[in-house]
Amino acid sequence: MLASTDFWVVVSFIAFFAIVFYLKVPGMISKALDDRAEKIRRELDEARRLREEAQAVLADYQRRAREAEEEAKSIIDQSRREAEALEAETELRIKESLERRTRLAQEKIARAEAQAIADVRATAIDVAVAAAEAILKEKASGEKGNALIEDGIRKVSAHLN
Repeated sequence: MLASTDFWVVVSFIAFFAIVFYLKVPGMISKALDDRAEKIRRELDEARRLREEAQAVLADYQRRAREAEEEAKSIIDQSRREAEALEAETELRIKESLERRTRLAQEKIARAEAQAIADVRATAIDVAVAAAEAILKEKASGEKGNALIEDGIRKVSAHLN
C-alpha cells in the first residue's frame, strides 16, 4: 500500500487540502473576492454618482444656453426697437430741419423781394425827380423857373425822407 502511487496521490491530496484549510486559504479567497466585489460596487456607485452629476451639469448647461438664447433674442428685439425709434426721431429731426430751412429761405426771399422793391422805388423816385427836374428846366426858364425847380425839389425831397 505504501508503494502504491494511488495511495501517495490520495495522501498528497489530503495533505494539500489540510494545509489549504489550515492556512485558511478559502477564507482568504472569499475575502479577496468579497473585497473585489465591494471595490466594484464602490466603482459602480461612483460611476452612477458621476453620471448623475454629468446629467445635472448638462441640464444646467442646456438651461443656461436657453436663457442665453432668450437673452440674445431680447437684446436683438430691444436693439431693433431702439433703432426704429432712432430712425423715427432722426426722420422727425430731418423734417423739422427741412421745414426750418425752407422757412428761412422763404423769409430771405421775402426780404430780398422787399429790398428789391425798395431799390426799384428809390430808383424810380430818383428817375422821376430827374425827369421832373429836366421837364421843369425846359418849361420854366429864367428866375421863375429856377424858383419853381428849387421849391419842387425841396418838396419831393421832404416827401421822400
